[in-house]
Amino acid sequence: MVRGIERRRIFRDAQDREAFLERLGTVLSETGTPCLAWALMPNHVHLLVTTGKTPLAAVMQRLLTGYAGDFNRRYRRHGQLFQNRYKSILCEKEPYLLELVRYIHLNPLRGKLVRGLAELDRYPYAGHSVLLGHQHRAWQDTTFILGHFGQHGRAARRAYRAFVAAGKPESRRPELMGGGLIRSIGGWGEVRTLRQSGVRVKGDERILGETSFVLEILAAHEEALRRRRHSHVDIQDLEALAQRAAAMCGVDVQSILAKSQQSAVVAARSLLAYWAIQELGVTATLLAKRLGLTQPAISIAARRGERIARERGLIHV
Repeated sequence: MVRGIERRRIFRDAQDREAFLERLGTVLSETGTPCLAWALMPNHVHLLVTTGKTPLAAVMQRLLTGYAGDFNRRYRRHGQLFQNRYKSILCEKEPYLLELVRYIHLNPLRGKLVRGLAELDRYPYAGHSVLLGHQHRAWQDTTFILGHFGQHGRAARRAYRAFVAAGKPESRRPELMGGGLIRSIGGWGEVRTLRQSGVRVKGDERILGETSFVLEILAAHEEALRRRRHSHVDIQDLEALAQRAAAMCGVDVQSILAKSQQSAVVAARSLLAYWAIQELGVTATLLAKRLGLTQPAISIAARRGERIARERGLIHV
């Protein structure tokens, strides 16, 4: 979801909306990003997309920067159009996908942009009318969503519309706007009860899914951060390890960087590889670049270094 700065309008008329949708279609098509649901409101936009090869950040940057530039030129204004960064939520497809589609497509009705479901059926600025076949947007993936409601077009559309109609009485649903793990343990009331008992609940408002899904995503995020932290070799730490390895094996530090095959030098290089990977978290690929060796050679050296360290009682440095 992206919102106008200070909640101001980002669409002043139909021309603005069509300009945004034309740009959206171009960006989604060129980046191979399927769109499953969408709704344009006066001061914000909802998009439900399936991420592909192009990162979402790149997709949104192209879309928002381009539209903001056109908007400012058209209205002879300057400065930001959108409020900070867009808000993104990673969604587990089951059981939340269809709920999100319905929630997003009912936005114009909840926002009183249309007077009823019949008017929403043909409203041109939400994906609901496209799923019903009343509007055409080539970049919207209708097959995937309608496939959840039946094998045949008309029957699937009738079932989809009935599903949307059933959600009409519902008001705003904050539980569909992120907060991973919250719904998995019984909602905010249960969270408050647990917190009063001194139990902290791990969650993330950027994730919508069940417990196992959220924990899996959080673990992957932590691993990505770890890899990012170690994406560059800390030269000082590496040199300190090299000096220690050289001293342990009675060789000169510079010889470790040379491609000498003397047994003492090989042992020192192996210890360095093992310690760098285990203690500093440096990847074999990055260490290979630093030492001018191949990645397989570093991996072999690290295994050898572990054996040497165990034999000499040097596991911890």
